[in-house]
Amino acid sequence: MSKPVSRSSARPASTGHSRHSASGGTRGNPSLLYGFHPVVEAWTNPARRIRRLMVTPGAFDSFQKQVEAGGVAARRPHPEQAEGRELDRLTGGAVHQGIVLDAEPLEEPTLEDLLISVEGRNACLLFLDHVTDPHNVGAILRSACAFGAAAVIATRHHAPEITGTLAKAASGAVEHIDYVRVPNLVRALETVMDAGFITIALDERGDKQLAEHGPFTRTAIVMGAEGEGLRRLTLDSVQFKAKLPTGGPIGSLNVSNAASVALYEVIRRV
Repeated sequence: MSKPVSRSSARPASTGHSRHSASGGTRGNPSLLYGFHPVVEAWTNPARRIRRLMVTPGAFDSFQKQVEAGGVAARRPHPEQAEGRELDRLTGGAVHQGIVLDAEPLEEPTLEDLLISVEGRNACLLFLDHVTDPHNVGAILRSACAFGAAAVIATRHHAPEITGTLAKAASGAVEHIDYVRVPNLVRALETVMDAGFITIALDERGDKQLAEHGPFTRTAIVMGAEGEGLRRLTLDSVQFKAKLPTGGPIGSLNVSNAASVALYEVIRRV
């Protein structure tokens, strides 16, 4: 890959080919990814259709080295040189590390697709009940990917789509793990139970600790938003309720931290 020579006008990326509309300004544009890890992982993902790569001269060499180490799996456009202030404007002032990618959003898998992919094998699924903060969801996707979960499942109308903010928090994990958004969480829980999954809600009122429910084979962990926690209808739909062994003066965890602990507990005892 040669050094970028074409000059970017840094105009807002077109979303004409996107399946989603932009929301919340450029940070909520599902076509724009920024930051080294999200961009490198998207660039080397053959499932990603790339339209433009805008990179500052100072960031290009580092990007080139990372791409060469990972390998480019598909034809890519020539990188365009851009100034940092231009990328600031495109990303709404987000920390972009000198690199912004305009790419078509990944095709969202369905729950049926997911269940076919895990048929006949042990797997861990993570359900999110009204967890709306893209930073938290991104961090959860990163942990789920790191611990080998099969997917993160959330509701379509009460969960963020994959935008630059979420993808950066996920540090590239959105390219490697299924993020499934369903119309109704309770029906989705019923569907995975019919497919042989045990459903466990993480709730501080649980009568047992999560570890006591193992060993885990086909397991779905269900987590609620911070503050509100799990909705009553969701709690009534699961088979078991469990808690984490927290204590001390601060007895609760951020939802993304709690997800990491729960995933570690499940994956190590599959």
